[in-house]
Amino acid sequence: MAEEEEYQELSDKQKKEIAKWFFLNAPAGEIEYVAKDLRSVLDDECVYNEAAQETFPLYNKSHMICLELPDRSGEVLITPYNEVNKSEYLDPRTAQVAKVNHVKQVCTAVRPAADDELPSAYIEDFRYCLDAELLRYVGEAYPKGVCSVFCANGKDLEGPGSNFELVVVISAAKISPQNFCNGSWRSVWNIEFKDDVQALVIKGKLEVNAHYFEEGNVQLDAKHDCKDETIFQTADDSAVSIINIIRQHEAEYLASLEASYSNLPDTTFKDLRRKLPVTRTLFPWHNTLQFSLTRDIQKELGIGK
Repeated sequence: MAEEEEYQELSDKQKKEIAKWFFLNAPAGEIEYVAKDLRSVLDDECVYNEAAQETFPLYNKSHMICLELPDRSGEVLITPYNEVNKSEYLDPRTAQVAKVNHVKQVCTAVRPAADDELPSAYIEDFRYCLDAELLRYVGEAYPKGVCSVFCANGKDLEGPGSNFELVVVISAAKISPQNFCNGSWRSVWNIEFKDDVQALVIKGKLEVNAHYFEEGNVQLDAKHDCKDETIFQTADDSAVSIINIIRQHEAEYLASLEASYSNLPDTTFKDLRRKLPVTRTLFPWHNTLQFSLTRDIQKELGIGK
């Protein structure tokens, strides 16, 4: 019998890198559970704290989590587009800056935004009108969703004649660990206002994540990019045109997900198992809705209503 290989202890650096991987790959709304298990497994507060401090900010921004302001005046999205510094994030809707504890995922303080942190009156007119239209759309399409509009470029412009860029962010999550199911929707729309050619260039990045873990572990990670254009108009008219385009593309993407889901019995599911398993009983592809997984996914996505 071959001699067993000698067990080699991982270095602190290796432990930290492994812990960071688990943190960054935690499904939506589950990083706290991952953190609890990692702390127990590592049994080293120094390594754990270093990994948490490095990865929680990245996780919070990538998942675009929403935190309530401490004075209850509103909510702030944690994204790369409104980051003032590593622990402060601008809420343009209330013209405030929130100080964030990333590891605890809470706002600890709030202050008025400085003038140089806010867009000029000219840019704010476009941002405000787009934000108002966005709020109406999200209220209809994502009842539990949050949204905001940020100025990514050209916030100091005082009038027409130059280009600028706004970013629309939509984030919605369904966190239901008691039902073994969590999921999120995130969409980012970069709108380039090209004054020189009187055009708006709209680029969207859509992402859907879902995790179902009752008697198993099933995850969905779907991404989609799209692009569109419209004409440069007044602030009010541009806002209406932009939201109509966003509504159209997001509806089309959700419809494509629904179509893919309805075809799962004939494609993906069949590829996951043999036609005639060990039990010698054919799998009922014609009636997959009898299984809780397909029923729950259909319920969460609102398919088949």
